[in-house]
Parts: sequence; structure tokens; C-alpha cells
Amino acid sequence: MDLGTQPRSTTALLSRVGERIRSRNTLVIEEWEDIAAWAGDHIVTGPEGAATITEGYLDTGIPIAGPGAPLISEFAVMELVAVLGRSPDGGKAYVGRVVECAWRLPNVYAAVTAGKLAPWRAERIADLTHGLCAEAAAFVDRQLFNASGVGWAQLERLITEAVLRFDPEQAETDRNNAADHRHFDIGQVDEHGLVHLDGLLDAADGHDLNLAVARRAEVLGKLGDDSSLDVRRSKAAAELARQDLALDLIVPDDLEGPGVSRLAGARTSTTGHTIPGRKVVLNVHLTDTSLLDDTNPFANPCANPVGRWEEGRCPISTAQIREWLRAKDTTIIVRPVIDLAEHVPVDSYEIPDRHRTRVILRDHTCRFPHCTRPAQRCDIDHHRPYGEGGVTCPCNEVPLCRRHHRAKTHSRWRYDIVMPGSYLWTSPNRFQFRVDHRGTHPVHPPDQ
Repeated sequence: MDLGTQPRSTTALLSRVGERIRSRNTLVIEEWEDIAAWAGDHIVTGPEGAATITEGYLDTGIPIAGPGAPLISEFAVMELVAVLGRSPDGGKAYVGRVVECAWRLPNVYAAVTAGKLAPWRAERIADLTHGLCAEAAAFVDRQLFNASGVGWAQLERLITEAVLRFDPEQAETDRNNAADHRHFDIGQVDEHGLVHLDGLLDAADGHDLNLAVARRAEVLGKLGDDSSLDVRRSKAAAELARQDLALDLIVPDDLEGPGVSRLAGARTSTTGHTIPGRKVVLNVHLTDTSLLDDTNPFANPCANPVGRWEEGRCPISTAQIREWLRAKDTTIIVRPVIDLAEHVPVDSYEIPDRHRTRVILRDHTCRFPHCTRPAQRCDIDHHRPYGEGGVTCPCNEVPLCRRHHRAKTHSRWRYDIVMPGSYLWTSPNRFQFRVDHRGTHPVHPPDQ
């Protein structure tokens, strides 16, 4: 190798990388300018056309940036976000950051359009100023005449100063309400059936929890568990949780029967008794190749080695399911087999629970472009309205979250059912998107 040529090759490579970054930033700047121009064309300036609690069928001017920025048409935001290819919430937040800079942070916006400040840095600044009053945001913007030289720590101190200067009551409220930020979250399930925990606790509560977990982990070790201390601590936390499940699990007498399987030591209760342990509801899907029996739905894992955990919204192995079901004092309820291809209409507008269950299991999420809200938290929409002859049947029922149900019902968003589980949406300006289990895909641009 001729080492004398290596620096020249590396220089050329790094030069290309730098040029592409500048080209990318130029495209993002142009996108920002287009979004700002679009926002100026879709401002809602008065109460007419704005929705209220009792008049939710009208278009709404929504505040996507901080106080003093204009209200933007809600339905127009939906269309722009779909064209941008972003999720409804993420896209709305992104457009809000651009509007925040264009209307409330003119120095920051000018630095972006002049190429002096990277758009992603401006987005971070917009996130921090979004909750400030107009005067405080203007103060921050005045200090950012050279925003490219401001570090994050300095910026956060500047935000704090702005709140103290222009909204001292809010600053005191924030201080007194800091405890409201406490949380305890369970993350997404990974491919091994594990989850990460994230929490913010009161210091004393955290100390008590740590002592309880430590004590239980020590007991497990003395009882013969040879796992590492970290593994025993995770098991100890799970045991603490299972001790509390008895508080809300009451299983009536009539649960005993064909709908309940006693797997791996699982047990049912007597009338009115609470039972500790894990409550599991199984939805069993039978196929032509399934060789399942009534006593053990997972006796033949080779028939279908993949299951789905509804709470985790992810595929899991049947081996993982069997392991979960073997936990001490697990109660297992097997729902009747559901044929997702079955069409059994009812002669009423109200959607029965069995229809809702089929639709949820078929579609999993809201079927609006890019929306990922779980179907369990969605409305069930009659694709063809019931009052116009649409049947109440799974073939005419689609899960839509409340926001996108409103858009379909009261704006010019429309969709067609291509086949069960596959939908073709058309936006007010005739952009089209195919939504199915593979995601959202633009079909073609509107006629020019």
C-alpha cells in the first residue's frame, strides 16, 4: 500500500461527506420555507370554522406552536403530515417546530434559512421555547442572534432566566409541581421477551423499593437461585408485582369449564375469592395445519411457532408464551376461536363486542396513513355509513382513532376498502396512500 496516497483519498472522501451534508441541509431549508408558506395559507383567524366541544364536526384551528403563533387548520395539518411521510403526532410536532421558529423565533429562523444554524439545532431550540409566553420567547430569540455558538447548557440556562423574568408565577408553579414528573414506564418488548424499565420516583419511595428488591433478591439467593445478583433483582421486582395482582382479580364460579385451561399448574378460584398471580387471556387462531387440542393450545408448537402479545404489540415465540404461562398461580382464560374472515352482520348501528374483537385482531392499529395508535383505543368506523345502507359487519368496519375518525367523517378525507385489512386513502387534495399491514405507501401524486 502506498501510504502517501491515503491522505488524498481520505480528504476527497470527507469532502464528499461534507458536501452531501450541505446539500441535505439545503433541501431541509427549502422544506422549512415551503412549510412556513403553507402555514401562512392555512391560518384560522376567527371562531368561525373552529371546533368546540359540542361542534367537533367543524374544522379546527389548532395551536401547533407556542402562544402568539397562529392557529392552523387541523385537517390541513393532517394532509401535510401525510405528504411528509411522518406519523400524525411526530409530523404535527415537526410542523409545529417550524411554525414556532418562523413566527416566534425570527432570529433563529433567519439563521436557519441563511445556512448558519443546522435545522435540527433549531428544532431543539423550538422544543424548549414552545411552552414559554410570547415575551419570554422573544427574549430568548433576541439573545440568540448568533444561535450557532450557543451550547445546550447555556440554552437551558437562558430558558430558565426567561421564565423567571417574564413568568415568575409559572416558575414557582413548576418548582412546586416538579413531583408531577414522576413516572414508572415499561418499555417495548424485545425479540427475547424482555423489557426495559424507566422510572422517576420520590427519593424515599425509591429507597424503599431498592431495599425491598435487595431483600427479596438476597432471599432468592439463599433459597438456591444461583443467578447473578442483577438477574435475581429483576426476578424479585416481578415477584413484588405478582403479590399485588390479587387485588383486582376476581374469577366467578362459572369460569370453570371449556373456556378455562389448567396449564402447567394454573388454577381457577372459588366463588368470590381473589387469587394471586398472573391473568392470561389467550386468543387461539386455528388454521388448516393446526393440530391443537382442548387442553393445551401449545401442545404442537410446530404448527405455528409465532404468537402475538397484545399488550406489547409484538410477535413472540410460543416457547416464550409457554414460559409465561408456567409462572406460579397463573390463571388462563381461552377465548372462543375467532375466524377473522367471518362476516356475520347484525341489524343495528351499535357494533357488538365480537365485531370489535375481530376488527382489532385483524387491523391492530388505526388505519389512517402513518397512524400507529393501537386499535384497542380506536373508534370502529362504518366505512359506508349505516344511515346510507352500510351494514354493521366486520367487512364494513375499520378502526380509526378519534382524530382521524373526525377527519374521515367531517372533512374531505376518504378511503376505500381494497380488501379486508387493506385501504386506499385519498386526501382533500387527492394525494393517495395505501395502508395495510406493511405500513403506509404513497400511491401517486395528484393530477397537476
